[in-house]
Amino acid sequence: MLFSSITFLYYFLPVVLALYYLAPRPGGSLKPRNWVLLAASVVFYAWGEPVYVLLMLGQAFSGWFFGLLIQRWRGTPAARRAMIGSVIVGIGGLMIFKYTDFFIGNINGLVGGGLPVLGLALPIGISFYTFQILSYTIDLYRGDTEVQRDFFDFSTYVMLFPQLIAGPIVRYVDVAAELTSRRHRIAGFALGARRFTLGLGKKVLLANVLGELVEICRVSDEQTVLLGWLYAVAYAFHIYFDFSGYSDMAIGLGHMFGFRFLENFNYPYIARSIADFWRRWHMSLSSWFRDYVYIPLGGNRVSPGRHVVNILVVWLLTGFWHGAGWNFIAWGLYFALLLLVEKFFLHKLLAGLPGAVQHIYVAFCVLISWVFFDAADFGGAAGKLALMFGPGAAGMAGADSLYYLRSYLVPLALAVLGCTPAPARLLAGLERTRAGGRCLTALEPLGVAALLLVITAYLVDGSFNPFIYFRF
Repeated sequence: MLFSSITFLYYFLPVVLALYYLAPRPGGSLKPRNWVLLAASVVFYAWGEPVYVLLMLGQAFSGWFFGLLIQRWRGTPAARRAMIGSVIVGIGGLMIFKYTDFFIGNINGLVGGGLPVLGLALPIGISFYTFQILSYTIDLYRGDTEVQRDFFDFSTYVMLFPQLIAGPIVRYVDVAAELTSRRHRIAGFALGARRFTLGLGKKVLLANVLGELVEICRVSDEQTVLLGWLYAVAYAFHIYFDFSGYSDMAIGLGHMFGFRFLENFNYPYIARSIADFWRRWHMSLSSWFRDYVYIPLGGNRVSPGRHVVNILVVWLLTGFWHGAGWNFIAWGLYFALLLLVEKFFLHKLLAGLPGAVQHIYVAFCVLISWVFFDAADFGGAAGKLALMFGPGAAGMAGADSLYYLRSYLVPLALAVLGCTPAPARLLAGLERTRAGGRCLTALEPLGVAALLLVITAYLVDGSFNPFIYFRF
């Protein structure tokens, strides 16, 4: 079930909210409300994955059970073995369902074998909930969090539908207290509703529209430089507003149910270096690999050679996490190379360049990366790059590319503006003035309602409503 669907907006969510806030609170306990959230999360996931909901429940049970063992054997070698066992089970499930066919296909290609592929469908959200479970067992082993003895509360954490299918990756330590003692306020609910609606607008009115342009460029017979760059730019904005919009919706829903999820994006397209870009893009994933892979490997407190290896390992895994394909591995190693070049050669040079030049450098590198990210294989990526840089192009521009540019100029311009903090800063400035603050306070509910009405009209009228990160 998509957040950006009529079913979710006008049937599922209102019913869940009503049941949630009508649930009794005996002695102030949140357990009945947690049961509502758990039941709703099971229904939400089973709507599209009726079989794989059992896999997710099994993984949740595994993480909970290993957590009990870690706590019971704390301070002994057995606790470490239990933690390793949780990692093996979690990563093992991810490997089986996401990567088995990739390895079989490569083995067949390498030795000429005929091993049959399994053809397993990828369980939605498995990459996200696996990392969430591992964050619990690893943090518990380190002593960074307390054990959760209630399986239903732990399952609520793992399966919480606002962030289940697309993140952000919520660590147990960040919501442990809220599972039993979160507060519900009208102001918090209103903030969540606003954040959800704005995220929904980013997804439906920008990501979906620019996604249409991406599809047009993919199937167009015109082979011009302009079409190649139009595709790359449209895809860059499409994936940003698609994923950041979903993260906004997840954070907003969290507020509506009393949870405070951490931010996942911080205007990554205004970054001035690749390192800065990855401090701003999909922050929950970047910090996960930093804390559970990079630092345990030694981070940067090792020899220069080992430091290079650590960065390569982390980005190899980051690319592979995104998908079972060599293009994703190349995408991850591409960023590893850029980060290494920045760290050892370009850092001082970049710092001395004008801000505009730094932004252009990052934009260029990131656009190239998205070509690999979106490609089905190396051949497809090479073809797009050849189109963008001339060798594979029939000319600079054509009638079709010029028409598409004119037709989508407004959403492209809005995307450029929307990926910067300028709109937020403008509103913040108005709020600081007496007249502006009163005006915004009065008009905000009307503006949010109007935006929701426009979104609804678009959803009723349109059918193009993909979500990129379902692939991962």
